[in-house]
Amino acid sequence: MGTIVYMITLENIKKRLAEEIKASKLSQSEIAKRLGVHHSQISCYVHGKKSPALDTFANLCKVLDVDPADILCTNENK
Repeated sequence: MGTIVYMITLENIKKRLAEEIKASKLSQSEIAKRLGVHHSQISCYVHGKKSPALDTFANLCKVLDVDPADILCTNENK
């Protein structure tokens, strides 16, 4: 038998992003303010209704002080 490969899925990424937002010490409004977006966007990320654009994702990782690899489920240490 071959090696089992862990597949990265959009659902896993959305789940990890929501977890990191919830775990942050910041309110959704504060995160939105720092990103320059409407607070409803952050709510959509938390509830898995939307995924951020790549540039917003990168900035969101900075705001949350999280390694993008952790959210993208590519960091094998997690």
